Formats: sequence, structure tokens, C-alpha cells
Amino acid sequence: MLAWTLYLTLGGAALLACWPSRRGMSARWAALLLAVAGLGVGLVGVAALPAEGRVTLLQVPWIPSIGAEIHLAADGISQVLVLLTGIAAVAGVLFSWNVVDRPASYFAWYLLLIGAVYGVFLSFDALLLFFFYEIAIVPKYFLIARWGSGSREPAAIKLVLYSFAGSALVLAGLAAAHRVAGGTTFALDELAMGVFPAGFQRWAFPMVFGGFAVLAGLWPLHSWAPTGHSAAPTGASMLLAGVVMKLGAYGGLRVGMALFPEGWLLWREAFGILGVVGILVGALMALAQRDFKFVIGCSSVSHMGFVIVGLMTTAMAGWSGAVLQMFSHGVLAGLLFAVVGRMVYAREHTRDLEELGGRDLGRRLPFAAAAFTVAGLAAMGLPGFSGFVAEAQVLVGAWQTRPAWAAAIGVGIILGVAYTLRTLQQVFFTPAAAGAVHPPAEPITVPEKLGTLLLAGSALLVGLVPRLLLDRIVPALESPLFDGLRRGGGG
Repeated sequence: MLAWTLYLTLGGAALLACWPSRRGMSARWAALLLAVAGLGVGLVGVAALPAEGRVTLLQVPWIPSIGAEIHLAADGISQVLVLLTGIAAVAGVLFSWNVVDRPASYFAWYLLLIGAVYGVFLSFDALLLFFFYEIAIVPKYFLIARWGSGSREPAAIKLVLYSFAGSALVLAGLAAAHRVAGGTTFALDELAMGVFPAGFQRWAFPMVFGGFAVLAGLWPLHSWAPTGHSAAPTGASMLLAGVVMKLGAYGGLRVGMALFPEGWLLWREAFGILGVVGILVGALMALAQRDFKFVIGCSSVSHMGFVIVGLMTTAMAGWSGAVLQMFSHGVLAGLLFAVVGRMVYAREHTRDLEELGGRDLGRRLPFAAAAFTVAGLAAMGLPGFSGFVAEAQVLVGAWQTRPAWAAAIGVGIILGVAYTLRTLQQVFFTPAAAGAVHPPAEPITVPEKLGTLLLAGSALLVGLVPRLLLDRIVPALESPLFDGLRRGGGG
């Protein structure tokens, strides 16, 4: 049943591509219904699947001459990220309710992106996973270039160029792995059975993992992220931070680390250091920004650094924390971008922190101030929310692996507190100038409130009951697909 998330979304994208342009409101409702259906199918499908093991959803030949199959399956990691995608999809539609320029086309590209993301998370054939990974690049470009703001076309081109450069590395690595494995299969479980010699893994791992990690915002290949986030329309920036960056981290784990565990062991120190640097640099960049949306874009680079570090630890706590951080950052970054782009910028028409500071937004937009406060505190690790559990697990894994990493991460967390509180105070709680009169702001709409409750509620639920996800993530990491990784890391 979980495969219907993919079928419904891609079918909906095709339907909206043919939608009459004059029927904008009906296109919005159609997109919302399709996104809700995808989330509903995801919830029912995950509830029906066992917490342990992997379930095949579809397996048919695709390109028999090279052994490629359309192999859709789900383990605990896939289930968690499919749920994240469904939540992000529904929230993104709700915060895109104000799109009036060709809404049917906008939502067609939007659903195509969501469908491609579902496809990546459900693919257990390496070539099929790469196929969906590449499909996701196309709607990213059009959503930013056509419906974005500011320097939208350069930002869209930069994102695509970085994505294609990383994809080229991944494709070269997969082609080499396919040849070394005998040229008969792209099945992930078969390729992960230890068929690759250590010398091959030495250079194949950094090629494949590094290629995927470009999309995860790995420092120093992260510069596409703040510019892409800032130029994207609100719904697209929510997806870009919420699920698209997770494609890179997921590919690095599912393909790079599972297939080349000896290569991971050789390179984890280097990539772990890059992850730590990303945490610190992203936080410092966020602290120095004057553009509200750039603050959140830079913070996404910092928070994705936690994922990279967690994957490079040698402890189960670090690995499971990295996957949990993917979910946590997905919902919280989505909410932060929603506040910035839809609740504030769409009403005030500026993202300059100094200009916003004198507009008495805490009084004029109390719901936006409350939403940003909750999301900001949760993102910086407030107990009771998903960010606290995820970051704590990554810290434990880092401490067991390299205590110096844990110390540096602690500095990054402190910097995160600094830029979050500084932004919160400057935007929402700086007193208006004496005698300044500001007109009432446009009220927060029902779709915006529903989207906020969905994202914040998801982060709260997982923070209070993390076993809902961890009981699925940990068994997946203990599966035979990751045997080589566990042998190498001792997790």
C-alpha cells in the first residue's frame, strides 16, 4: 500500500499539468487532496508494516540487459522518511495557498517533486533510486525560476549545477560498482554483500557519498543552499529544506555507506570533520546575516551538519540520531521557512532584519511570533521536541567516536541558541520607534494555522514519544543491508 504514495502523487502531477489555467482555486484543492491522500496512505501503510524487516512493494524487470529492476520496498528508514515527505507535502500546499500565478502549473511541478522524493525513499534498486533522484532536479529548477523572488534564476541555475555535478559523481560510482560486481544487478542488497575490494572502495566511497552529500549541504559544497532557499517560493523552500536535502543524506547512507563500508571506515574521519565544520560555519553565517530568510537557509546547513556527523560516528546512537535528525529538521525547517516566507515576507514585503525590527510584529502578528518561537526553540534542542532527541543521540555517538567532535558540536549548539534568540528578538520583540504607527497586518489564515499545527505537532509528538520512529529506524540499521557497516564501525 505504501507504493500508492508514489502512484497518487505522480498521477496527480500529470492531472494538474492538464488542469485548465482559469480554475486556480480548484487546482489548489486538488493539490491539497492529493497531498493529504499521500500522507493518509503513508500513515496507513506504515501502520500495517512490521517495525522490523523490509517489505517488497513492487518488483518487476526494468532494464533486463543490465539487471536493473523497478524494485520498490520499505524498511524502517524508508517508512520514517515517507511520513516526513507526506507531512511536508501537506504543509507546503497549505502555505502555498496564496499562489495566484498559474497555480495549476505550480502544483503540478510541486507534486512531481514530491513524487520523485517518494520514489527515492522507496527504491531498493540503485539505478531506480538514481532515476528518481535526477527527476527531482527538474521541478526544483522551475519552482524557483518561475515562482521565486529576488535573484531567482541565478539561484535556480546554481542549485541545478551543483545537483548535476554531484549526480555525475554518483552515476560514475554506480557504473563502476555495477561493473565490478559482474554487471548483472543494481539491487542494493546484492551489491552490499561484500563484493567490492578495499582498493575499489577507497575511491568509490568518497565519489558516491560526496556526490550525494552535495545535496545534503556538505561544507564546503553548501553555497547553493542559502541562495536557493532565499529565492524559492515559500512552499518550495519548505520542500527544499524539508525533504530535498534529505535525499542527499539518505543516498549517502543507503548507497554510499551500505555498499562501501570499508571505504566509509577510511573516509569517515574526513567527512566527520567536514560535518563539524558545516555545523559551526552554518551557525556563524546565520549569526551574521541581515536577511531573515538567509538566517534560516544558513541554519539548515548547520543542522544538516548534525546528520553528516551522526553518519560518520561508529555508534548506533549516532546513526539512528542522524536519521531522526532528518525527520526533525524536515518538519522544523519547514515551519521556520513558512513563518519567514508566508507569514512575514508576504505581509511586510521585506526580509531585512533591521527594517522588520521596527514594525512591532510581536503585537501585529502574534501567531507568527509564537510559531517562530516554538520552531526556533525546538530546532535548537528544547526538551520535549524532536530536535532534542536527535541532537542528543548524535552527541552521544560523537562522544563515543571522537570527543573533540562532541565538543565542537556543543559550540555549534550554543551558536544556534545565539542566532535563534537574536533573530527572534530583533524581528518580533524589538519595540517600535516612538510615535511610529503601523497598520494592522493581514490576519493569519486558516491554511497557515493548519500547516503550523501539523508541523509543530509532528515535532512535539516525536519529541515526547521518540520510540514511534526509533523502533523502526534501529531495526533497519541492524538489517543485513548494513552488516558491513556494523562490522566496520562496531555499532
